[in-house]
Formats: sequence, C-alpha cells, structure tokens
Amino acid sequence: MHHEAGEARLLAHCTALDFDHSETRTRPEADMSFKDPITYDDFAKIDLRVATVRAAAHHPNADKLLVLQLDDGSEGGRQICAGIRGHYEPEQLVGRQIVIVANLEPRKIRGEMSNGMLCAASDLSEGEAARKVILLGVDRPVPPGSPIS
Repeated sequence: MHHEAGEARLLAHCTALDFDHSETRTRPEADMSFKDPITYDDFAKIDLRVATVRAAAHHPNADKLLVLQLDDGSEGGRQICAGIRGHYEPEQLVGRQIVIVANLEPRKIRGEMSNGMLCAASDLSEGEAARKVILLGVDRPVPPGSPIS
C-alpha cells in the first residue's frame, strides 16, 4: 500500500487488541508502545466474524455508547454495546457490514448486555484528543457470520 506524505495513519484495533500496521509513516509519541506478544494459539482462539447491523440506538445510560442489534448468521442475532457514539449516528450504521469479535464473553455494560465487540481503526494522526474512529468492514457483501481468516 502506498502512503503519500500527510496521508492519515490508521491503527487497526479491536478495542482489546492492537494490530501493527508497519506500513504507516508517522506515529504520535504516545502511540509507540505495543502490547506484549501473544502466541499463535492464543490468537487462534479469537473468533472474528462479519455481522450486518440491523438496528442501532443510543445507549440509554451512557454518553459514549451505542447499542447495536446484529445479524451474525445465528438465529436471533446478537446485541453489542460499542463506544462509537460521537463518531457515528445510529442511522449511519444500519445495513452496514462490520467485523466483530464473536466469542468475547458476554458482559453487562451500564444495564445492557453486550455479546461481542466490534473492530475499528483509530486515526491518531492529529493526536489522541482528536482521535477518529473508523469501523472495519469488508469490501463486498458476504453472508452474515462469515469468518475472518
């Protein structure tokens, strides 16, 4: 991938995971540390899947969260809470295919169950305070529940 001078640098992450994109040109000083390496066996435990957003709403008890209803290929789908409010409006997400961590242990977040985590990139080219969040997706439609490999 060719990067021109001044082009925004993106770091992909799944909130709990940070992936190194070594092709990037500049890194803000605060972004120089990486998490400890994990084994391939640990990485292989992570179940990344494509899901289609069926509905999205503001979390009733949190200013930074959205509640997403997803078609993940399973009967009934799943709900996740995501800290992307302020970066996306709910109506922008409906119909969009995103990448999720499907096997993350369910967790109640401010009264709402979250059954997974979405993956997003953080554009830190203007520093942490000006972070921009960009959802990860696929470049053409695939069936919900398709595995990421």
